[in-house]
Amino acid sequence: MKLQRVLLSIGLSSVISIPAGAADDLRTQIETGATGVEPKVLAWRRDIHAHPELGNRETRTAALVAKHLKALGLEVTTGVAHTGVVGVLRGGKPGPVVALRADMDALPVTEPEGLAFASKARATFNDQETGVMHACGHDAHVAILMGTAEVLAGMRADLPGTVKFLFQPAEEGAPRGEEGGAELMVQEGVLDGEVKPGAIFGLHVWPEQPGHIYVRPEGMMAASDRLRIIVHGRQTHGSQPWRGVDPITVAGQITTALQTIVSRQVDITLAPVVISIGSIHGGIRHNIIPDDVTMEGTLRTFDVAMQHDIWRRIKTTVEHVALSAGATAELEIDPHAPVVRNDPALLEHMGPALKWAAGDDAVHSLAPVTGGEDFAFYANRIPAVFVFLGINKPGVTREQAAPNHSPLFFVNEDALITGVRTLGGLAVDYLSQDLTPAH
Repeated sequence: MKLQRVLLSIGLSSVISIPAGAADDLRTQIETGATGVEPKVLAWRRDIHAHPELGNRETRTAALVAKHLKALGLEVTTGVAHTGVVGVLRGGKPGPVVALRADMDALPVTEPEGLAFASKARATFNDQETGVMHACGHDAHVAILMGTAEVLAGMRADLPGTVKFLFQPAEEGAPRGEEGGAELMVQEGVLDGEVKPGAIFGLHVWPEQPGHIYVRPEGMMAASDRLRIIVHGRQTHGSQPWRGVDPITVAGQITTALQTIVSRQVDITLAPVVISIGSIHGGIRHNIIPDDVTMEGTLRTFDVAMQHDIWRRIKTTVEHVALSAGATAELEIDPHAPVVRNDPALLEHMGPALKWAAGDDAVHSLAPVTGGEDFAFYANRIPAVFVFLGINKPGVTREQAAPNHSPLFFVNEDALITGVRTLGGLAVDYLSQDLTPAH
């Protein structure tokens, strides 16, 4: 996928404007505060990176966050959606409520040596021992939001409203058999109650130009569904496959057949579609054909009608390919997150804040991204804007950089201060404009 390197023409026709003096004063305070907090942001990021934790197990990270927010004088709630932390900062002036979100969990990825603060953590994920690494940049997200909280707390007397900080566990998904993530945060009321946000903002580090912002209105990131397929054959000796039913061969046939759904059965000119199998497990010995094979994968879509049609097609394909070989197969589809949709009107209003944070020439439009993000559960409830923050080394293109979820994923720490400016700028511009919908 190639990003469209086009300057984003937002924020040029906003019908509600911030009084120039108030906007300048608040932004100046953010600028000063962000510069002062930058060394802490880098230290937090490195500490969290060296001590990663998987979803619903982020106890150390949550304790670090809660201690910091309490020291800033925020109202702090812990244990939200297992290990989530919520902090409330009440400004010195009346105004609306806005939420800012960061995700805390790491991935079951083993980090190579090289960084002085590289992870050496090990854990058990789905009954398998694995290394643990912040291979998607959530360590940067937490550090950026901790820095933003400190900056905004330092100017609370001038804040026209309330900021609600959401530090969320399990964005990558809860362990098998558990609930978690943004969906559980919403179920437990983080968008409701006495401190009810009128909008929410978030960011994700991304392998692009350092310090640049990338965003699009409406559908920005794909809906993400988990696929789990169990193929049941009949065990036999590897030298006599005709005396059993080989589920490994069937799993290979299913893997190939699933790709014909994308290439031959759906109109991909309407919206992108991706089906990928990422895990196949079966057998324990070279000369024994096993009874069963378990396959796991993902489906990415941008259109609900297409999504549901493809669910049906996957089920038909899996069951009939298995049947043709004398095997049977079970399919489980676990919807992980809906499409991340940026509210067009809110994005228009927030355009000046993004350009102030990154620079007039550093805010870009991008094509739809087939990655998924459970930030979508917040965006389905209230107006939202979610942006990407470029974190490549200077001169390194997205195509040259290691992608998110790679053990080689790299974060250029020079870009993190732009993240603090971005979240802080979005918060104060929203509070100053008071864009809360009328009821």
